[in-house]
Amino acid sequence: MSNEAPLLLAALEAAWAEGKETALATVVRVIGSAYRREGAKMLVREDGGSACMISGGCLEQEMIEIAMQILARGRPERTIFDYNEEKTWWPGCGGTVEVWVEPVEPQGMLHRWLQEARDSEPSVLATVLAGGEGRVWLRPNGALEGQITPPELHDQVVRIARQMQGGTSRPTTRYVQEAEVFFDVSSPIPELVLFGAGHDAKPMANQALVLGFKVTVVDARPELLQGFEGCQTIQAAHDEYAQKLSLTPRQHVIIMNHHLDIDRQALRFALESPARYVGMLGPRNRLEKILDALKNEGFVPNPEQLARLRNPIGLDIGAESPEEIAVAALAEIVALQRGFQGGFLNDKKAGIHEAAAARLLTGAP
Repeated sequence: MSNEAPLLLAALEAAWAEGKETALATVVRVIGSAYRREGAKMLVREDGGSACMISGGCLEQEMIEIAMQILARGRPERTIFDYNEEKTWWPGCGGTVEVWVEPVEPQGMLHRWLQEARDSEPSVLATVLAGGEGRVWLRPNGALEGQITPPELHDQVVRIARQMQGGTSRPTTRYVQEAEVFFDVSSPIPELVLFGAGHDAKPMANQALVLGFKVTVVDARPELLQGFEGCQTIQAAHDEYAQKLSLTPRQHVIIMNHHLDIDRQALRFALESPARYVGMLGPRNRLEKILDALKNEGFVPNPEQLARLRNPIGLDIGAESPEEIAVAALAEIVALQRGFQGGFLNDKKAGIHEAAAARLLTGAP
């Protein structure tokens, strides 16, 4: 959802600026197969305009019509779409999708949660769908807003929300004391930092932007930093890294200077930071030379640092061109973020949305 939050907020603000009411449709349960999973969102205006999608195009037009009706009634409602191909003319995915649709009020809890979800740490918005009433918002700092009735349900929902906030949970609907509660878990927008602004950095940056990453490009050469539209650029030589930028646990680093000495400095800086992923472009023997040089300088990465280091980077798709390498590298980051192995779906025995048993990307919040 973090990738969609800026788009949803921009659409909200544009609608309100025109005096149009809005409703937010959120997928709260999927049974069987569907194009998108729990937490997917779509904004609908009272005039029929929309932003983002809850499916691959199968549900959107009908969802617009339903949301406009719900807006007219002025109260949240749940609607169910049955993809069962034996029951409907639409050749769907063979599953059932439940969607919670609700009006959005300026500066209401839902609006403020979307604002915070755009650029803050994980938070949980728990909404009672049936068997009770109310909503609570567990904010990143632990503060709690809202109320659920009955009180005993409130207490149990808050306990579950705190457990989910501290782990790697995804949005889901649970039965809590015979009530149905949707737990919507936000996560901050992922960030990518590229060390090196060579010709192959632009496809990497552009593809990352498409995927919703915030992108920063670092290079000492100002002429190469031109043309990175939508990215933050930082002109910094290797001995200026500490003064000009600070890496965080939210960031993924790819080092692609194509210069042994500069890459060595960038690698040490990245490994000594809390960056959650550090990828070094190039073959293994090149990384071994860089690690040997760092050892001679007195820096030997510890096991935790090595666990965050990836080389060669990317999924094994036979990538050759800069554009293909960008796809492979960013696919690896997405897979690691979500706890997936990145193999062929054709060979996977479990459901395609089922992650690996253990989360693979260390340092994930």
